[in-house]
Amino acid sequence: MKEGPKLTISDFQSIESNEELIELVKKKGISIEKVEAKIKYENELKLLQVELVKLQQWIAKNNKRVAVIFEGRDAAGKGGSIRRFTEHLNPRTMRLVALNKPTEVEKGQWYFQRYIKELPNPGEIVFFDRSWYNRAVVEPVMGFCTEGQYKNFLVQVPEFEHMLYEDGVVIIKFWLSISKTEQLRRFNARNNNPLKRWKFSPVDKKGQELWDKYTFYKDEMFSKTHTTYSPWIVVKTNDKKKARVECMRHVLSQFNYEGKEESKTILNPDPNVVMRYYRSVNHLD
Repeated sequence: MKEGPKLTISDFQSIESNEELIELVKKKGISIEKVEAKIKYENELKLLQVELVKLQQWIAKNNKRVAVIFEGRDAAGKGGSIRRFTEHLNPRTMRLVALNKPTEVEKGQWYFQRYIKELPNPGEIVFFDRSWYNRAVVEPVMGFCTEGQYKNFLVQVPEFEHMLYEDGVVIIKFWLSISKTEQLRRFNARNNNPLKRWKFSPVDKKGQELWDKYTFYKDEMFSKTHTTYSPWIVVKTNDKKKARVECMRHVLSQFNYEGKEESKTILNPDPNVVMRYYRSVNHLD
């Protein structure tokens, strides 16, 4: 079997930058589409993270309160997206909220009570890795709440979010949409990776078995809680890297922060990846 073109030691010794390496590889006819895509993604990510730093400084300076909610099925990429958002932000004016299951005391409280104390303070941006919307999908699917609790939640949440809106809190709600096939692939990848195996839980396993039930409650959630003042933003996430940068673009597009006009990249999201929820939209899930 004839071997294709290769790079030699002298080739590597003669180059001084990634650009020169790519040019040399192209001259030799070596396919590096995946490498080029990764380099492009890393460069784009860095430029958007620069803008996020500028946005955070503006939020702190102007005492804005911003909550960014990430919801979606298991393995849709919530944690990975949040990590890229927060990687270079100042931890003094940024928080990640990922609450455990409620305690016995919290179970006896008003459902929203434990989330209220996690809302952003003036000058702060808070990222929610799952939120009060646990009661909209996960809890009814898994039987973690009663029918009465579920119905009360759907009635109360638009009013709750309207109060926050009127008080000046900016809420951005992402639903990360993933296909059933891609979810299964990611579950299998988690089990095969000892560094990610901790992510897999019995609830995750049920995600595939109860796929249609999740879909029903997800659609109910959208129809009852998508409002003009607190809309759902649906993000196609089968391509994780594309989803991450487009989520960043959406957040950045919502604010007129200082230095925005000096951005070296596009700040408006791709409408084929990021879109407001409408009943006619075909989601991956």
